Amino acid sequence: MSFVHENWLLRSKAAQRLYHEFAAAEPILDYHSHLSLADIASDRRFRDLFEIWLEGDHYKWRAMRANGIPERFCTGDATPFEKFEAWAKTVPQTLRNPLYHWTHLELKRYFGIDELVDGKQCPLAVGACERSLEHR
Repeated sequence: MSFVHENWLLRSKAAQRLYHEFAAAEPILDYHSHLSLADIASDRRFRDLFEIWLEGDHYKWRAMRANGIPERFCTGDATPFEKFEAWAKTVPQTLRNPLYHWTHLELKRYFGIDELVDGKQCPLAVGACERSLEHR
């Protein structure tokens, strides 16, 4: 079974019923996002996964710093791929933190990636996500 599945986090039959019958088809009305309002309003076209996912997310940067990742991979001069790879290597260290769940939910829901992130599959993940961004 995949980590993120149709009943992920729904621990009871009642929760499953309520979600699938009433909430699943609803839009997300209050999604906590680190995208700027200007980016949303202008329908910004992001060039790569770093821009859309890591560029302004101080929670991910804080986790990376706590994992000993140098600042150049958070807000510095590292390439977008290097920054995403540094995040991917940090993800396993965020287990029991919402960042772990959010990361896997976003990869599954928006990019169809159903693997646990550990940094080893970074080229595959980046390629799949960037292909998805190109087809937008």
